[in-house]
Amino acid sequence: MSRPEPRFYPLLERLRDHLRQQRYSWSVTQSYPVAIRRFLRDLERRGRRIETLTSTDVEGYLDALRLKRRCGVIPNHSRRMHRAAIRMLLRLERGEWPPKVAPTAAHEIAQLETVAAYELWMTERRGLSAETRRTARAEAHRLLQWLREKHITPATLCVADLDRYVALRGAAMRRTSITLLVSTLRGVLRHLHRSGKMPVDLAGTLRGPPMYALERIPSTISTPDVERVLQAAQHDHSLLGRRDYAIVMLLATYGLRASEITQLRLSDVDWRHERLHIRHSKTGAHSDLPLLRAPADAIIKYLRHARPVTKERAIFIRASAPDRALRSSSAVHAVVTRRLAAAGVVTTGKHGAHLLRHSRAVSLLRGGVALNVIGAVLGHRSARATAVYLKLATEDLRLVALEVPAQVAP
Repeated sequence: MSRPEPRFYPLLERLRDHLRQQRYSWSVTQSYPVAIRRFLRDLERRGRRIETLTSTDVEGYLDALRLKRRCGVIPNHSRRMHRAAIRMLLRLERGEWPPKVAPTAAHEIAQLETVAAYELWMTERRGLSAETRRTARAEAHRLLQWLREKHITPATLCVADLDRYVALRGAAMRRTSITLLVSTLRGVLRHLHRSGKMPVDLAGTLRGPPMYALERIPSTISTPDVERVLQAAQHDHSLLGRRDYAIVMLLATYGLRASEITQLRLSDVDWRHERLHIRHSKTGAHSDLPLLRAPADAIIKYLRHARPVTKERAIFIRASAPDRALRSSSAVHAVVTRRLAAAGVVTTGKHGAHLLRHSRAVSLLRGGVALNVIGAVLGHRSARATAVYLKLATEDLRLVALEVPAQVAP
């Protein structure tokens, strides 16, 4: 039988180009085409086409795959490599993989319609942020799925059922997470009542754990420790080091949130007018901050010497293949954690991006900057959100403390 490879050349070459453009390692660029060639041969033998494949077909191929030099199924690491290669090819050819499967069951269609209506209301009537809507959507799906599993309809839902659901969901949560859960559920319940699916509005019956205003003290590090972190990152001239230094410099200078780092675009830096445009992810507000010399230099060095050549418009790109923008806050948290460890700075509380945000707020407060100005820099909507940092200005509070009268002194 003649070798079928020539007809596969266009697909294999497209795959190789993608691997080269995304800077995948040598081992990946060698192993993926081999796995794909074997997969395409199997499709040809069975008379199948890429356009008609389903997830079940791919998993069936992986289950039946055997190595030439050994008996039995391939090892797990090889199986993962074959699966990753096949998924990459299918995404290149079909634009999306795995393919979305339209629901066919009546209850699935009804659930999707309910959540879609809730999403529309949150967007058009409430103007909620994308992150808030995502959390609310997910919780609505969980609640509706749980109700179906327990053979409960929204119309027959009662307080006892809600207590069971909250107890189940909050079993491994802290108080703050349970409070967020209860708040999100209230929104879902109000929508079910407003849309006529639930005759009684049970949102008011939900009670979360007690939370007290300003009860938590934000985690911070001292200004000398911040300088140690910046200096250690600045001395790392690797591609990863230059990117991390620019991120840490922005966090330490402007007190940005992790999501605001990932949302920064090349167009957000106005070099001519020395301005930095920030999208405040939590409040939805926008700010134009002065582009200071130190963060500007850090960004320039990253763009010139470390940022990969890519069509992505985000400023910060993954340090390893594929060349995509940093998309999650956890990636920024990992940067801060890595640079704190490299500088030998030990923290007792949080150690993510918010650690530098809180530290910057305290340094501004101790520098005599007014609360409303600090709030504007941090993107707060109200003075109450900024007032939490007053608790950390302990040295300043001692200066204005009153003397204890002698008659009440111990």
